[in-house]
Amino acid sequence: MRLPNPFLTLYRHRDLVAQFTKRELQLRHKGSRLGPLWALLSPLTMLALYLFVFGFILGGKFGVLPHESTFDYALALFLSLSLFQIVAVTIGVAPLLIASQPNYVKKVVFPLEIIPLATVASSLYHALLSLLLLVPLIPFSHAALSWQILALPLLLLPLALIALGLAWGLAALGVFIRDINQVATFLTTAIMFSSAVFYSKDKLMVHARMWSFLKYNPLLWIFEETRKIVLWHTPLDYGALGYVYLCALVTVALGYTLFSILRPYFAEVI
Repeated sequence: MRLPNPFLTLYRHRDLVAQFTKRELQLRHKGSRLGPLWALLSPLTMLALYLFVFGFILGGKFGVLPHESTFDYALALFLSLSLFQIVAVTIGVAPLLIASQPNYVKKVVFPLEIIPLATVASSLYHALLSLLLLVPLIPFSHAALSWQILALPLLLLPLALIALGLAWGLAALGVFIRDINQVATFLTTAIMFSSAVFYSKDKLMVHARMWSFLKYNPLLWIFEETRKIVLWHTPLDYGALGYVYLCALVTVALGYTLFSILRPYFAEVI
C-alpha cells in the first residue's frame, strides 16, 4: 500500500489545520478565569516546584557555566521544561484524540491526521510563549544573549516532528487499546527523567552504563543542544543534530504509517 505524502496532505488542508489549532488553543483554557494567562502561569508554577526540589533541596547544577548560580540553573531548567511540555502534552492527550471524535471519524473525506497536528501546533505555540518570557531574563544571569539563539528553529523542528509522530501513533493505537491513556503519565515521567531535563549530559556520562543506553534518546540531545545555543554559547554538535533529524524523520514516518494503516478501521471500533 502506497501512502500519500503527509506533508502535502496537511498543506492542502492548511486552512483546516489553522482552524483546528485555533480551536485547540481556545479549548485548552476554556472556562478558566485567567484564560490564556495560564499559558505562562503553568510553566512558571512547574518551574517553581522543580526549582525548589532540584535547585534548593537537592542543590542541582548543570555544571557548565562557571560560577553557576541558582538563577542560572533556573533559566536552564525553565528552558528544558518549556520544550519538554511539547512532548508531555502530546503524550498526555494523543491516545484519546481520535477516540473522542466519532463525528469526524465517520466522515469519510475528513482528514483525521490534522487533529493530532493541531495538538502539537498548540503545544508548540505555548512553548514559544515561554521562550519569549525567558529571553529578557537571560542578561540577568551569567549567560548573555548571543546570535546563536537564531539557530533555535533548527532544534524546534525535529522536536515538533517527534511530537507529531508520537501523536499520530498514539492517537491510532488509542482507538483500539484504551489502556494506553492510563500509562501516559508514567511514560511522560520516564521520558522526562531520561532526557536530561534537570541535568547536563556531562553529568550523565560519568555513569557509563546509563550513558550507553540513554545517549540514544534524541530528546536528550535536543534539550542539551538548545541550552548550549541559548544559554551556554558553545558550538552546536552537528553530529548530534544530524542524529536528531534522523530520529525525527523516522518517528514521524512510523507514526504516520501506523495511523494510515489503522485509519480504515477507526469507524468500526468507535
